[in-house]
Amino acid sequence: MPEAYGFTGFQRENLPIRPKEFTLVPRQVKEGKEYKPDAGALRQLKIIKELFGRADEIIVATDAGREGELIFRYIYNYLGCRTPFRRLWISSLTDRAIRDGMESLRPGSDYDNLYLSAQARSQADWLVGINSSQALCIAAGSGVWSLGRVQTPTLAMICSRYMENKDFTPQTYFRLKAHTAKEATAFAVLSADKFDTRTDADQAAHLVTGAGSLTVTSVERKQVNQEPPLLYDLTALQKDANKRHGFSADKTLTIAQSLYESKFISYPRTGSRYISADVMDEIPHLIAMLRAHPSLGAYIDGRVDTSLNPRPVDDSKVTDHHALIITEDPATGLSADQQLIYDMIAGRLLEAFGQRCVKDNTTAILEAGGVKFTAKGSVILQPGWREVFGTSQEEQADEDLTVLPALAEGDILSIRETEVQQQQTKPKPLHTEASLLSAMEGAGKEVENEQEREAMKIPSKRGQSELAHNLPSGRDFCKEGGLGTPATRAAIIETLFAREYIVREKKSLVPTAKGLTVYTAVRDKKIADVAMTGQWEYALSKIGKGEMDAATFHRSIEVYASQITSELLDMKFVRQDNRQSCPCPKCGSGTVVLYPKVAKCQNENCGLTVWRTIAKKELSDAQLTSLLMDGKTGIIKGVVSTKTINTFEVAIEFDTDYKTVSRFEDRKATTGGKRKSK
Repeated sequence: MPEAYGFTGFQRENLPIRPKEFTLVPRQVKEGKEYKPDAGALRQLKIIKELFGRADEIIVATDAGREGELIFRYIYNYLGCRTPFRRLWISSLTDRAIRDGMESLRPGSDYDNLYLSAQARSQADWLVGINSSQALCIAAGSGVWSLGRVQTPTLAMICSRYMENKDFTPQTYFRLKAHTAKEATAFAVLSADKFDTRTDADQAAHLVTGAGSLTVTSVERKQVNQEPPLLYDLTALQKDANKRHGFSADKTLTIAQSLYESKFISYPRTGSRYISADVMDEIPHLIAMLRAHPSLGAYIDGRVDTSLNPRPVDDSKVTDHHALIITEDPATGLSADQQLIYDMIAGRLLEAFGQRCVKDNTTAILEAGGVKFTAKGSVILQPGWREVFGTSQEEQADEDLTVLPALAEGDILSIRETEVQQQQTKPKPLHTEASLLSAMEGAGKEVENEQEREAMKIPSKRGQSELAHNLPSGRDFCKEGGLGTPATRAAIIETLFAREYIVREKKSLVPTAKGLTVYTAVRDKKIADVAMTGQWEYALSKIGKGEMDAATFHRSIEVYASQITSELLDMKFVRQDNRQSCPCPKCGSGTVVLYPKVAKCQNENCGLTVWRTIAKKELSDAQLTSLLMDGKTGIIKGVVSTKTINTFEVAIEFDTDYKTVSRFEDRKATTGGKRKSK
């Protein structure tokens, strides 16, 4: 924490905080208002130090990736260890993979650049998070506020979609719908054009009715092969669980982690949707094991083509961990929620290695009275992977799986009915956790401004920071260019809930007044720039390859931290809420704002603070206003003595130093909230 470097409190003159050297301390937990070392972490470090001291050599078997390397190096360096180490680099935990990895251990020094990349990321996040959060708190004058490299752009995505949805003005338009049939199959067709006015639509409907029949002018049939979906990574699982079951990203991760700890599924915090060739050797056995599954067994037994689709197998696309799959341990004793997630992973395993779904798609153009109509239909010829779960009615509607009769060019079909449909344009829906995870994963893809879209592909030059000058040109972005990682995205969303920046309304994510305040304040600032994550990842990938100096990156981040700090300190902070306020009785020039837990003067030099809860009694807005305006409240019943369980009727007032004191109006005490019986 900044206090370890001599920076106490939130002081404007301290910013930006830029330690000359970063210090590592064991994990801390908050007790009251202070942070203290976690006793469990201290015990574990002591055990590791003792084992390191006994070892002739250390084999590093942390995750085969940037953050896995950082975990080991931080512990190794903190303990001052000098024992030589070699690196085990594997992404799957099959016996074969572990044996192969142990036979080809590499010197730890081969991964020094990876460590430097990870350390640079860690220190940069600290610099940006600490300085931006403190600067925002100082600019706000009161309250607890936080910003972060990933947290703030994510909040901006939610707020911008909310504002776009709220400000959307629907436009009314009209379409014609004609009902017809061929042989025994009835179907409806829609006009190709939309009409701006009811008059235009009615005139077109009159022409169609007068024609009495529809003529098929063209028919296009196309056979489509639909490849099965890839295996789940964590983000894909979280998105589907949110759509199907309404689970939050954090709940899905928690359930998946419990299944992993019970050895029923592979490691869930994965960003890969592929498996390696050695894991593929296990897939036939896992599929055979699912024959006993009550809902999936029938699909396995009914397969005619038992060959496995090789599409999910690609060693080059396996990152720290391979895709999510089940294990050979039979999953028994699961809770209802665990069963849902397990079945999703097991079903996706069958889908991913299943055969293509073959569909026959038809598009027909029809004409009546000079008005063109279109009809689309689709028939599944070979369900393939779709047989695992079947096709729901919702999916059928989404994919136009309407069955059309055998239409041919020149067919003349009688019109049974023509109707004018009034419709309205719709805004983009509010973000759900599923859509937000997609937006975080492909940050920048939905940005409408072309220049902003390009900024996600190449380093942004906005602000002309030192980082932008140091980045090489080109579009060689690392594949982890989204916001956050599969392992951290759920935590980022939960942080926004914990900060009271967003709330859930059914499945939608809606910003609170506090969240909108932050968004309004920083939306045009560098801290909210999604493209910055792309810049960082590009630079960090260069450090990891030894193509960029970590010290250069660190200097550029210090410049960036100074820029965002100055921006935030100089901005005009406008609250988006409707909290009550009144003039400050202490300084006379400030305004006291009433918050859920406290009333506080906005003049940072004043410091008047009144806590709502006094002697276990929470003051109402009206009582706080009376105290601030008149110097005292009216009679308050049920105030509890700090020394006994007795309750009293008192008035709260200020003393000469504007501290709250109790004035007893009625000294007849009660016990346990009730008057003593006579």
